[in-house]
Amino acid sequence: MVILPAIDLKDGKCVRLRQGRAEDVTVYGDDPAAQARDWAGQGGRELHVVDLDGAFAGSPRHADVIRRIIEAFGGPVEVGGGLRTPEAVAAVIEAGAARAIIGSAALEDPAFLASCVELYGERIAVGIDARDGFVQTKGWVETTQVKATDLASAVAKVGVKTIIYTDTATDGMLGGPNLTQMAAICDAAPTCQITASGGVSSPYDVANLKALERGNLRAAIVGKALYDGRTTLAEMNLAAL
Repeated sequence: MVILPAIDLKDGKCVRLRQGRAEDVTVYGDDPAAQARDWAGQGGRELHVVDLDGAFAGSPRHADVIRRIIEAFGGPVEVGGGLRTPEAVAAVIEAGAARAIIGSAALEDPAFLASCVELYGERIAVGIDARDGFVQTKGWVETTQVKATDLASAVAKVGVKTIIYTDTATDGMLGGPNLTQMAAICDAAPTCQITASGGVSSPYDVANLKALERGNLRAAIVGKALYDGRTTLAEMNLAAL
């Protein structure tokens, strides 16, 4: 498995939210590009970046910061947050992102998603955020009646090859991932590479994900546990081997 350290951007700073709540924020640094460089130095193979202000506002808010992050990291960077128009997706791709992550728009505008996949192929990923198995949108503010597994199956049929699945109830809580739901997502989209997000906070969690024995479970995103010093990227990379 690939371990992706996360950089979440709010007001130009590196932050983490608890369960996606904008009011429950911890600031970890005011130089995201330096943080990206640090993750690369610690052995990060890929990087996950979310423009939180963009997710809440509906359009990207950190274009210049994201460009600097991509340059500083020097490896594949996936970027999401407010990518709901062709222009927003194009800007992220042109900035050098390896993957542009489409979230809310994947559910709300399937034609837009299909057009992006037609244009950019495997550089389009879909972020599915869910609580209790139901998709959440607009920065986790709204909970729909759509099952995450149904959305995963639908985007796979459009040709999406990467799904980042976040269990919002576990995100930032350091309590481990939702393994049952993770397995269900993998099974719902067997043609997609799945990235686990939410609650992955120790080598033990990585071992549990691997124990699911889902061949398409490719990666895991780790955020708060790294920033809080509960584990290291080296330890997580070792567990992922």
